[in-house]
Amino acid sequence: MSGTSVKRWRRVHRATAQTWFHRGVSTSAATASVVAGSTPAAGRRTTQIRAEAVIDTDSIAANTGKLLAVMRRHQPNAELMAVVKANGYGHGGVQAARAALRGGATSLGVATPTEALELRAAGISEPVLAWLWPAGEDIGPALAAGVQLGISSLDQLSAVLTAGAVNRDPAPIHLKIDTGLGRNGVGPAELTAVLEAVASAQQSGKVQVAGLMSHLASADLPGDPSVAQQIAVFRGALDSADRAGIRPATRHLANTPAVLEYPETYFDVGRCGIGLYGIDPIARPIGVNPIGLRPAMTLRGTVALTKRVPADYGVSYGLTYRTAAETTLALVPLGYADGIPRAASSAGEVWLGGKRRRIAGRVAMDQFVVDCGDDPVLAGEPVIIFGPGDEGEPTADDWAAACGTIGYEIVTRIGPRVPRRYVGAAAESTNMQP
Repeated sequence: MSGTSVKRWRRVHRATAQTWFHRGVSTSAATASVVAGSTPAAGRRTTQIRAEAVIDTDSIAANTGKLLAVMRRHQPNAELMAVVKANGYGHGGVQAARAALRGGATSLGVATPTEALELRAAGISEPVLAWLWPAGEDIGPALAAGVQLGISSLDQLSAVLTAGAVNRDPAPIHLKIDTGLGRNGVGPAELTAVLEAVASAQQSGKVQVAGLMSHLASADLPGDPSVAQQIAVFRGALDSADRAGIRPATRHLANTPAVLEYPETYFDVGRCGIGLYGIDPIARPIGVNPIGLRPAMTLRGTVALTKRVPADYGVSYGLTYRTAAETTLALVPLGYADGIPRAASSAGEVWLGGKRRRIAGRVAMDQFVVDCGDDPVLAGEPVIIFGPGDEGEPTADDWAAACGTIGYEIVTRIGPRVPRRYVGAAAESTNMQP
């Protein structure tokens, strides 16, 4: 843009803003109408959003069905447990659960008993498993609500037996085995003692073994030898349980990447999380999407302010970015308090004014800046931080690559200041807080 054109752009922008101000319309609303190619009616204000996460529940349902179909090509009776922990990976736990059930899931998985109780409070009655809790936690309400609990130690089993004695019914449990991940689950040194204790509790009618489960360490790495090693340990644990008289109703080892790459992990149930939300956990060449998973979240914002600045103008904390020439800066009112990674500073890209633009300088708590050059970007214009990629906008995986992390973190970290808006056949709300 030449100097004459820039001056003309400024005059038009000032005149337009003044006209709409006197009409009772905000400058931001007015400029958004310019972008849309229309003029707001006199005296009428338009409402704009600071930020929102638009969640396509139809995509969650469809992704669920696709993952289930993959399993059933190899295991016709396989079922899918939809993992909706961490507020449904940022998408909304209750809404994600209902969408996944609509897509063919028959049970739900969460990390904590509190998350399970939130599903029950929303009226969801399907089986729910919670596998991460300290033995001292009050699990009575969860057991009273019929929540199934993961057992990884004798202390946890003791806690279940104590709480179950109050509820009087056999407590539904899933025995979790550490087959090589080195995190939660019964380790090899404790396995015999735990199996004996579970068998005794089962025989006395105090517990019902609803499942035996484990979790894979590296299923997202096709061909990784640890997968076969963990399968062997899992089968050994099943044999040991059988000898002890424990015959779990279900056996589950496969997570999303295992469902996509390792049919030998299916057993009875696939425990799928990130795939439900349209993110493939396996690094693949650009454009490769074997089963057509579709990202369900689009993170949007609105340009709050634009300004012309001279060359060598510092931007954001630390002035780590300086403009190369006279340029337009656009302020986007989202920051790390909303879940935008600070690691995206001068690295992450957004979709603004019909093309990708990189963040200029550091991401702050509430905002970041984009250098728009001489493009006529105005306050009020929409910004897509990430989405499915249909129009060329960045995806969550693109952001993960820019930040040196994984797509799971990008969507899950979107915080409570960002309203969720649900779209799709079974959308329940137009502006829900997580």
